[in-house]
Amino acid sequence: MHDLWHARGDGQNLVTEDVTVVEGDVATISCRVKNSDDSVIQLLNPNRQTIYFRDFRPLKDSRFQLVNFSNSELRVSLTNVSISDEGRYFCQLYTDPPQEIYTTITVLVPPRNLVIDIEKETAVEGEEIELNCTAMASRPATTIRWFKGNKELTGKSEVERWSDMYTVTSQLLLKVGREDDGVPVICLVDHPAVKDLQTQRYLEVMYKPQVRVSQNYPLQGLTREGEPLELTCTAFGKPQPTDMRWLRVDDEMPQHVVVSGSNLLISNLNKTDNGTYRCEASNAVGKSHADYMLFVYDPPTTIPPPTTTTTTTTTIPTTITDTTATTEPAVHGFTQLPNSAEELDYGDLSDSRAGEEGAIRSVDHAVVGGVVAVVVFAMLCLLIILGRYFARHKGTYFTHEAKGADDAADADTAIINAEGGQNNSEEKKEYFI
Repeated sequence: MHDLWHARGDGQNLVTEDVTVVEGDVATISCRVKNSDDSVIQLLNPNRQTIYFRDFRPLKDSRFQLVNFSNSELRVSLTNVSISDEGRYFCQLYTDPPQEIYTTITVLVPPRNLVIDIEKETAVEGEEIELNCTAMASRPATTIRWFKGNKELTGKSEVERWSDMYTVTSQLLLKVGREDDGVPVICLVDHPAVKDLQTQRYLEVMYKPQVRVSQNYPLQGLTREGEPLELTCTAFGKPQPTDMRWLRVDDEMPQHVVVSGSNLLISNLNKTDNGTYRCEASNAVGKSHADYMLFVYDPPTTIPPPTTTTTTTTTIPTTITDTTATTEPAVHGFTQLPNSAEELDYGDLSDSRAGEEGAIRSVDHAVVGGVVAVVVFAMLCLLIILGRYFARHKGTYFTHEAKGADDAADADTAIINAEGGQNNSEEKKEYFI
């Protein structure tokens, strides 16, 4: 009879849905009738035991409770669901012929423990370490993801089944550097029964010192003969460096060099100090160094103050009886510059020398302006004098060389009748200066 009901149940008047529930939560089973005719509804467990017949519960499991009963629906809740409750539950409708349909309860079990095992608690820079993350006793099997900080990494997972439960272990191989010290490695679980389940371990990485040499004095620019030099060595590592020393590469350290801890001081530089100075630092992991190459330049030269000279006289002659001469001074600037590029230090001039250069540039501009003004003034004076000269010599001039030509009939007669003829030619000469 049960097999008959199951065979005819599909597509009949009964309606139900599958249920997925997390272990320990509440599952609700609903048997509904689309077209009710007051037929009896009952619910059976996977063992075909009647849970509810209409609104009566013959089964003595108190975890089943009636939520709703009517001619069109039977709704029952199951509290504190466990793995043993998983399976098919049957809805039956006593009609002619009888109808049956089943619903499936699926129980999800989240991982009970999430643990990261690390091969070495403390790693050394450059080593490859192994980390394992284990998610135990879950259903279904979990998916494990790895992160280092915000960056996702790829691991290798293995799944083991114990009865109805699954244990997943994921392995991660990671090559660490000094930048990984203190960075969290996160194991994150993807599972339908749980959200945001994760655990993490912080990496502890040891690394050899990182050394840096800085110049305290002079702050910038060239190191010159006769001036002091102060260097400072700084080193960072894990563990912190305990041994730090100064040496001169390929030569002995000069006797006048003073070394005090991480500082090196030369009070009076000279050419013999040229060379490479090295700061070495070491810890339990290893040794590192940083070099400073010293080249001593010649001492700075003094730039002389700018000088000025007064120049020539300009004289303008004229044809006027009273000759006028105009004299104006022209100023030229001269600045003495250093003879070589080493004498001029663009990167390390003192404030006083910078002021001297500014003054020299100001004098040069003033000299150029003065010369231009003198030239313009001289040209204006020349134009005025020429204008006056041409104004005084403007007009009409008459001579006696053609006197008597007005009454002549032609040119030959005018020449013959000219007063004095060729005999007076000496008297008709004019001189122009």
